[in-house]
Amino acid sequence: MNEYLKNLDRIEFVVTMACTGRCIHCSEGDHEGYKEHIDADVAVEAIRKVCAHYPIKTVMTFGGEPLLYPDTICRIHAVATALGALKRQVITNGYFAKDRERIAKVARDLAASGVNQVLLSVDAFHQETIPLEPVRYFAECAVKEQIPVKLSPAWLVSREDDNPYNVRTRQILREFDDLRIPLGSGNVVFPSGNALKYLSEYFDTNVEESSPYEEDPRDVRTLSFAPNGDILNGNVYRTDILEIIRMYRP
Repeated sequence: MNEYLKNLDRIEFVVTMACTGRCIHCSEGDHEGYKEHIDADVAVEAIRKVCAHYPIKTVMTFGGEPLLYPDTICRIHAVATALGALKRQVITNGYFAKDRERIAKVARDLAASGVNQVLLSVDAFHQETIPLEPVRYFAECAVKEQIPVKLSPAWLVSREDDNPYNVRTRQILREFDDLRIPLGSGNVVFPSGNALKYLSEYFDTNVEESSPYEEDPRDVRTLSFAPNGDILNGNVYRTDILEIIRMYRP
């Protein structure tokens, strides 16, 4: 439909910018005051239309903390499953409720919707403001429901560096050893937002760095929907997603 999206095979939803953490490494800055989240009906319709024209292999939901809106997450991944997307991923800090029954129910619902990977953000930064117990219990529930889980920590400077944050992260990760959850590659903290504000001593400010999440605008492989419906150069609440794709120019 558009030469700039000829390799499109992935859809992402930033479900909400609201978050249960107040992390000093967050590249987005503070998450205070956010209440908006993506509309489930609009998200599902967009997935159906895009999958009718492109071989979408991956559908991911994240935030903010996406599991503040579990019903929306489950509807997105249920349709992704039905349409044959091979990877249905959720990135979460695991802290969306304190009530154990609710945590267990969300894990069951994620499994029923077809989620086949949970990337769990646990590290020194998240655990400064997020209690570990409900996060670990969510991990237990997800494992019980046979959802593949990976620990996805944020590393400062590099995974190998022995700064105090990385040392603490390794201690936290050991709290999950008995659950036999594999450790993913995670990510290295990018100097932006809160990270630049609170961790500047760890960055070389004379070196210009590009975000590892930026795509080539002339070869768009991922559609990333914002909570307010913004996508590419349009908004899916105002314009049909296929029209937005057709009209896109870098």
